[in-house]
Amino acid sequence: MKHRFFIFMAIFSLNQIIAQENPISKPKLVVGIVVDQMCYDYLYRFNSKFGENGFKKLMKNGTICENTQYNYVPTFTGPGHASIYTGTTPSNHGIIANDWYDRTLKKDKNCVSDTSVKSVGTTSKEGKTSPINLKSNTITDQLKLTHAQSKVISVSIKDRSAILPGGHLSDGSYWFDYQTGNFITSTFYRENLPTWVEDFNKEKQASNYLMQTWNTLLQIKQYTESGEDNSPYEVKLASKKTPEFPYNFKELNKGATNFDLFTITPFANTFLADFALKALKSEKLGEDEFSDILAISFSTPDIVGHAFGPYSIEIEDIYLRLDLEIEKILTELEKTIGKDNFVLFLTADHAVVPVPQYLVDKKLPGGYVFMTEIQDDLNKELTLKFGFPLVEEITNDNIYLDRKTILEKKINSKKVQAVIKGILQTKKGIKKIYTEEDLNSDNFSDEWLKMVKKGYLYHESGDLIFLLEPGYLPKSKLSETTHLGTSHGSAFNYDTQVPLIWYGKNIPAQSIFRGINITDITATLAPILKLQRPNATTGEVILELFK
Repeated sequence: MKHRFFIFMAIFSLNQIIAQENPISKPKLVVGIVVDQMCYDYLYRFNSKFGENGFKKLMKNGTICENTQYNYVPTFTGPGHASIYTGTTPSNHGIIANDWYDRTLKKDKNCVSDTSVKSVGTTSKEGKTSPINLKSNTITDQLKLTHAQSKVISVSIKDRSAILPGGHLSDGSYWFDYQTGNFITSTFYRENLPTWVEDFNKEKQASNYLMQTWNTLLQIKQYTESGEDNSPYEVKLASKKTPEFPYNFKELNKGATNFDLFTITPFANTFLADFALKALKSEKLGEDEFSDILAISFSTPDIVGHAFGPYSIEIEDIYLRLDLEIEKILTELEKTIGKDNFVLFLTADHAVVPVPQYLVDKKLPGGYVFMTEIQDDLNKELTLKFGFPLVEEITNDNIYLDRKTILEKKINSKKVQAVIKGILQTKKGIKKIYTEEDLNSDNFSDEWLKMVKKGYLYHESGDLIFLLEPGYLPKSKLSETTHLGTSHGSAFNYDTQVPLIWYGKNIPAQSIFRGINITDITATLAPILKLQRPNATTGEVILELFK
């Protein structure tokens, strides 16, 4: 009997070792963390001030993809999240921007707007949203199609950043309601909020955080990686006369009827991280044999980045504090799930251009192109030549023509586009102009055109698409606030290069320097989860993770 017992124990121990080391075994949980507007260099620029158990831990013990790029334009939040989780580009998944011009409605529409559903958890319209415009499946959809028992939960401050990662089959996608300060959802997913969400909302955390003051985590003199605090390139919040620390939100929020100001505080990241961990526990993610996915998207870095720019003390402080939230999430995952039971990836939906006026003042290439002025100039010339102002809208560097008038009046669309191209070529700050013929051509020799085509759809996109020169941003018109803050959306490295780190079960500690596309994330998650690739995935597997 003793011999049988020892043989049994030896076999059991051997099986345990094989199970732990076998790369075929799936993780119990995949955690996707997307940081909205994170530049690749933040990992290194702020590294000396990070703690040992947040970003540094991921970098030391995980796989860092040092040359990860978006391979299309435009580089916005909606397309970014959709591309990460579908493994393909906007020309396939359909999310060509955060908002685009709807030719039928004659106005812009949000990428996740859905008038057929209702808000859940609020009386506001913040919940009238869904993945209705997402034309392809996500890795989260593929997981649910294959294993109905698996769970998918996605959370964010922004609606699109929760909805698009969750896909069509999410068990729960939740985002922030600016009217109530609560997490909400829509009837696309469920009729009522789960009890755990209601309980979290009852804590009124957003209201409590708005009674606090945002000061720097460290002494302000230690923020040597950033520029001056009172910068002429930064937006002034509410009634504050200067863009500098401290930010007393109790004072700044006086008289406010919504929670807009809350989302620009570092406390919004804490709020979201706590909600994500509440979801982890309440939904019992990673607790059975069926793999689950938890998608977390931190929106506040983007909101702060737009207002203050990438070289501000505000953005550095946001990332030093975000490091603490990453540490909190990692600590909880390793405590409750175990490092050998989950895989985590961290990336960004886009990066950002330095404030163009800052570039100009530094004698670097950059500036602004004013869309209202361009549209007026185009329509004046088109009226002279064809009798009608044929440009309906310019948005996201897309020019939408009045197709109905062109058709009814039998106007030659190619000639119209040729006139527009000729005028745009004279405008300072415009690099390339592509006509409908260019966008539907087989020309693959133009690298910029290849990126534009991957973000183009005939019905949703404009008839012409243009690219600005490096360092330039589109603005509606010149104003006294033109030089404040910044944005993103271009095909250039300051917008396209983002961090990508993998960590957890069977993930080796290494750096990869070859080029990797953002679409490779889902292509890699599929074999990690032993799933068929989602229907439109075009990315490639990051083979180095499986060595």
